[in-house]
Amino acid sequence: MTKAIMMLTCQKHRFSLPDGLHYLNGAYMSPLSKAVQEAGQRGIMRKAVPSQISADDFFTESNLARERFAALVNADPNRVAIIPAASYGIATVARNLTAEVGQNIVVLHEQFPSNVYAWRQFRERGVELITVHPPESQQRGQGWNERLLESITPDTALVALGHVHWTDGTRFDLVTIGKRAREVGAALVIDGTQSVGALPFDVQAMRPDALIVAGYKWLMGPYSIGFAYYGERFDQGTPLEDNWIARRGSEDFSRLVDYQDEYAAGAVRFDVGERSNPILLPMMIAALDDIHERGVSHIQAYCAALTQDFIEAAAALGYRVEDRAWRAAHLLGLRLPAGVQLEKLTASLSQRQVIVSVRGDAVRVSPNVYNDAADMAALLDALQAASAA
Repeated sequence: MTKAIMMLTCQKHRFSLPDGLHYLNGAYMSPLSKAVQEAGQRGIMRKAVPSQISADDFFTESNLARERFAALVNADPNRVAIIPAASYGIATVARNLTAEVGQNIVVLHEQFPSNVYAWRQFRERGVELITVHPPESQQRGQGWNERLLESITPDTALVALGHVHWTDGTRFDLVTIGKRAREVGAALVIDGTQSVGALPFDVQAMRPDALIVAGYKWLMGPYSIGFAYYGERFDQGTPLEDNWIARRGSEDFSRLVDYQDEYAAGAVRFDVGERSNPILLPMMIAALDDIHERGVSHIQAYCAALTQDFIEAAAALGYRVEDRAWRAAHLLGLRLPAGVQLEKLTASLSQRQVIVSVRGDAVRVSPNVYNDAADMAALLDALQAASAA
């Protein structure tokens, strides 16, 4: 991996996005860089002739992927599992969570479903699910963080949230939230799918008990692969699967029928079956290499510089955006001014080939390094047209 460059310029030439398309929807799904596409093509050709795949490949590529992800979040690679989806990583936490009658689990209003459904089942055990709503104010990030901290009590067994809210990019102070959770003995589970890869995340500073990240958004990888960091709470945990490759000594294929009850060291026990996918793994490694080359802090700075003038212009039209201190630069929610109909805005965006998402009550704009000033200008033009009488 090369050293991250000090000042990023637009990287659109490294992607296959068509001319005239203004793709500002990385929070939905990232495009694949040409390097990731090529890694996938090589993987397909290797699977076409399986004799090219050795027993060692089942382990070396998996470990390389762990190392790349661990370096991204400042974690021990031995604590990283390879998962197929965020729901899988969260389900692993739920399987190993001890919560008793009278305790509660704290989540956020309009949290992503995969980080809610797993906790709803605990209501049958007498555990309360507490949903923390934002305040009714235009700039609500600070108040939402304060309400969240107030909701964490000695009766809290688990706090589950994202680093940023998936609908509008509201940012949560995980250092302070994590400190409060530890004070009361609650586990802290972070869904980093909408942040890791574009917003710096430091496991050592934030100290989550689990960090779950799907790979197809800000990690810039393919669908159906991701990563989970598991802290000490899960060292003796029970995985979702009885996976042969997660057992001690599985590297020796000639002795796989010498069945082992002992798991391999570290978080490997939580790996998904068929984790050594000869197509997806090389693609994910190439995507992580791209991110390391650019530098996550530089990606965030690029997005901030790209959106700064746009946000000011949108605010002048009456669109509301969270204060900079409480939002991420790579994912922001525009709330419509009075008199602007969503249907009219949607049509205006479509006419200009501007791709964004509507999530909750926000128009979600999520740029990355493949975007440039022309993309933001097209978005602003769509807003202006929708605001016109």
